[in-house]
Amino acid sequence: MGTSPLIFNIQRFSTHDGPGIRTTVFFKGCPLRCAWCHNPESQSFAPELMADEERCRGCGLCAHACPQHAIVLDPVSGAARTDRARCTACGTCADACPQGLREVVGEPAPAPADLARILLRDRMFYEKSGGGVTLSGGECLAQDIGYLGELCRLLREEGVHVAADTCGAAPRAHLERLLPFVDLWLYDIKAADEATHRALAGAPNGAIFENLAYLAGHGARIIVRMPVVEPVNSGDDDIIAAAEAIASHAGLHPVSLLPYHTTGNGKYVRLGRAAPSGAFRVPSAQTMEHLRDLLRERGFSQVEIGG
Repeated sequence: MGTSPLIFNIQRFSTHDGPGIRTTVFFKGCPLRCAWCHNPESQSFAPELMADEERCRGCGLCAHACPQHAIVLDPVSGAARTDRARCTACGTCADACPQGLREVVGEPAPAPADLARILLRDRMFYEKSGGGVTLSGGECLAQDIGYLGELCRLLREEGVHVAADTCGAAPRAHLERLLPFVDLWLYDIKAADEATHRALAGAPNGAIFENLAYLAGHGARIIVRMPVVEPVNSGDDDIIAAAEAIASHAGLHPVSLLPYHTTGNGKYVRLGRAAPSGAFRVPSAQTMEHLRDLLRERGFSQVEIGG
């Protein structure tokens, strides 16, 4: 087993990452760069500083504490401003900020056995609700596969239902390693057209569909999740093409249509990045219902909005 992956959140009592009440482990690092990503702090495989500098009162304690001299006070507003090129995400400024406006996102995961013990604290809720543990990200399958394999093995030994929330952009060997332990695959399909996928996610999608076919061919339980973002992948032709690609590679699995939302846009500012393009729009309820009907007409009998 290699180095421990980074985790940026362990979310308890989750009801949107698989059946029942779940604990979702968010691993840091993803090979894709989706233009609308609502968890931008999940993309990098390295720790990052998130700072709410708009609410800064300008006490200057963070600037004084920073060993890299990466923080200065704005001469007009007095608020602390961070030079991201010099910042090493050491966390010293976060410790110094009396307002709690700074945090370092991403810390090494505990050893698999230790993380399993943490997750098993909620076993009672899993058992009563039909829930379990979901591995998410970022991209969980892009992490050290020895670590993930051992974690999943330990959870399986305890009878815990395990789901993997994945974009499918991972080595086939990683899927093979986890296949015996994962009860449910939440599998994202963002676009059928490769050029569109490259433009929106920063990578081709051939291996993603091939991995989907591999899982289906080995009897894996799969729920396909399709983010719907107007106007980039929400047209009838986009959804029909995706439906045909899914059916041809894996058959008629349940589908969750996930409407785009803007609740994560503020994270980009706190990371010192530009927010997603204002051209992205939240699809209307009528649009989502229409797309659901399109999928049902093409044989996908289990289609839900959200989830």
